[in-house]
Amino acid sequence: MLKEKKGKLQFGLTIPQGWRGGDLDLEEENNPIKQFEFSKSIVITADKIGFDSLYAYDHLIPFFKDDIEKNIFECFTLLSATATITKRIKIGQIVTCNSYRNPALLAKMVSTLDVISNGRMELGIGAGWYEKEYLAYGYDFPSHIERIKQLDESLSIIKEMWTKKSASFEGNYYTIKEAICNPNPIQKPHPTIMVGGSGEKYLLKVVAKHANRYNIFFGTPQEMKRKITIVKDYCSKIGRDHKEIQYSVVLPCIITESGEDIKQVAARYKRRDKTVDQYLDFVAGGITIGTPERIINGLNQYIELGVSHFIIQFKDLNNSTLKLFRSQIINKI
Repeated sequence: MLKEKKGKLQFGLTIPQGWRGGDLDLEEENNPIKQFEFSKSIVITADKIGFDSLYAYDHLIPFFKDDIEKNIFECFTLLSATATITKRIKIGQIVTCNSYRNPALLAKMVSTLDVISNGRMELGIGAGWYEKEYLAYGYDFPSHIERIKQLDESLSIIKEMWTKKSASFEGNYYTIKEAICNPNPIQKPHPTIMVGGSGEKYLLKVVAKHANRYNIFFGTPQEMKRKITIVKDYCSKIGRDHKEIQYSVVLPCIITESGEDIKQVAARYKRRDKTVDQYLDFVAGGITIGTPERIINGLNQYIELGVSHFIIQFKDLNNSTLKLFRSQIINKI
């Protein structure tokens, strides 16, 4: 069983976006109409059976070489559709690339989606990293430090837009003057801000300053422990209570009742440059891959560190997989 924890654990999942679409027949794997129908089926099931949240990647092209020509649906367009076909589940991004949208516009977009979803929208955001994607779509790709400074200014603007009648801001990268964001978000004081990334010297300072939740992608328990310690230290230095920040991790998952077909499933999704065993070790050490018992033991390692928010990226995704995870993992918490 999962060990006793403080507060409620939350489980979300990544939405199929064409790329990383999940369990589709071979003839349907690159058919965008079939892919979107599959996406709708998954989000409706997740909403009905009690998952807490849904997330889409904010990428314009897939980021693995083997997948580069595959379909991928644009993040906010997909989330707009998702908001209208679900009723209770939270909706967010892992994570919005700050560079791709003016922060005042992004504040307006999320505020509008919060209304459309009746108060279910989150903002997951990061500094951006995929240089090939930036250049392919005509975006400048500044230094790592500069992108994080831009993120810091963006979050200051977004929070001002969401909480003030009009917002003005003059920074090194962005300036707004008496900008009005009507309608305001339904959620008060504003939707959850989840900052994602791994940079310790600069990014985690932005987390301490702005985030309601910190997220790391495929972070091992050892990595999470270090990041949480650093975030707590940065919070102490600026006088913020670190308990105001929730900790979150994106984890790959292959779940089977017997565990016997794990390698068969992994062989379908592994990258060409890795063996099956290397792939299983690569995806967060394989800690959430296997039988329900093994997955629960893996989750406990994060829970002991204070992680309470999990975003599951199912590798063999279908409605049956969601129901199995719900019954054998979430229901046993």
